[in-house]
Amino acid sequence: MIEVIKASKIYDNGAKGLVDLDLHIAEGEFSFIVGTSGSGKSSLVRLLMKEIEPTSGKIIVNGKDIGTLKRKDLPYYRRKMGVVFQDFRLLPNKTVFENVAYAMQIVEATNREIRRAVPQVLALVGLAKKAKAYPSQLSGGEQQRTALARAIVNKPPLLIADEPTGNLDPDTAWGIMNLLEDINNHGTTVVVATHAHDIVDSMQKRVIALKNGELVRDIEKGGYTDET
Repeated sequence: MIEVIKASKIYDNGAKGLVDLDLHIAEGEFSFIVGTSGSGKSSLVRLLMKEIEPTSGKIIVNGKDIGTLKRKDLPYYRRKMGVVFQDFRLLPNKTVFENVAYAMQIVEATNREIRRAVPQVLALVGLAKKAKAYPSQLSGGEQQRTALARAIVNKPPLLIADEPTGNLDPDTAWGIMNLLEDINNHGTTVVVATHAHDIVDSMQKRVIALKNGELVRDIEKGGYTDET
């Protein structure tokens, strides 16, 4: 699913985002990317999304070297990837239904497909009764669940969540993580970049720890607190 081969990212100011990173994430895995600020988590996420380019090395997703993708190919690449951000990134002037439907409109789904799929995914994330609400009328947890619904409505094989619980209270955060685990159980590869020690420790998933852009630990069923 994801193959990172000797990937480095050195920014213009000399800061090291990643240093010679080798990493393989198999199809269907659930992986946590952990580390302190500046460890390289965000750089890795942005590289996977192809928001930035590696200074050296390769990144292969679904068998495709994404370094060879042309600008016109990027929308098609990103359609096969769901992304959930800490700050939700919802469209404020669209309802919950419209925010989720927008992701399907981008991939040119028919109105019939949208009318069928959006209610199903809103029910999955517990927002069936909030379809007509606007983001400003939602709690933080409801906004994050809307963002999650938008990310999965097109059934992408890969879901990347960048600090998805960072702005949420503990109970709501656990609700989001349980949803991510359920999505993973249905076959989606899930990669979560997080600072949430308690969640990582409790879930006992694969933990990939970064420090100063380097891989320092990769444990199949690990925790945050035993990070080196």
